[in-house]
Amino acid sequence: MSFALSGVYAIVDGFFVGNSLGDVGIPAVNIAYPIVAFIQAVGTGIGMGGAIYYSINKAEKKEQEARMFTAGANWLMIAFSVILTAAVLCRYKPLLRLLGASGTMLSLAEEYIVVVTLGTILQIFGTGLVPLIRNLGGSFYAMIAMTAGFISNIILDYLFVWVWEQGVAGDCFFL
Repeated sequence: MSFALSGVYAIVDGFFVGNSLGDVGIPAVNIAYPIVAFIQAVGTGIGMGGAIYYSINKAEKKEQEARMFTAGANWLMIAFSVILTAAVLCRYKPLLRLLGASGTMLSLAEEYIVVVTLGTILQIFGTGLVPLIRNLGGSFYAMIAMTAGFISNIILDYLFVWVWEQGVAGDCFFL
């Protein structure tokens, strides 16, 4: 359930932006989404890897090693947050052009991806902590955390995009 909700964020974003900016808003969010999905996939991969090694070591009664894998996964998420933020901010224009953005859609996609990228650490930890929390015995809490994030995304998209008319950038404040 928790991983399914992370994929629905783009649908919610597209709904609010599309209704706010019209036909050009939805493609701007969608054209940038592969970059967002990659960032989330990195977080999920690191978290999943750490969670697997945590569980293996925990099952073998190697408590210290299990904790080290959890800590290692967290440090990797921090490191990759910095690396991906820098990489995307340096190369987002060519990436968006490669994905097919041009004209007004390119400028809106740039606005969207810059704000999303500034929150890379939130994206990576938002998806990366779910497998770690689940393997620490908190599958219910992992689902609740993702559900709370999803509901917050809807409320904040409504406020930033519709009420305060922040456009595509307003859509990104709580991805």
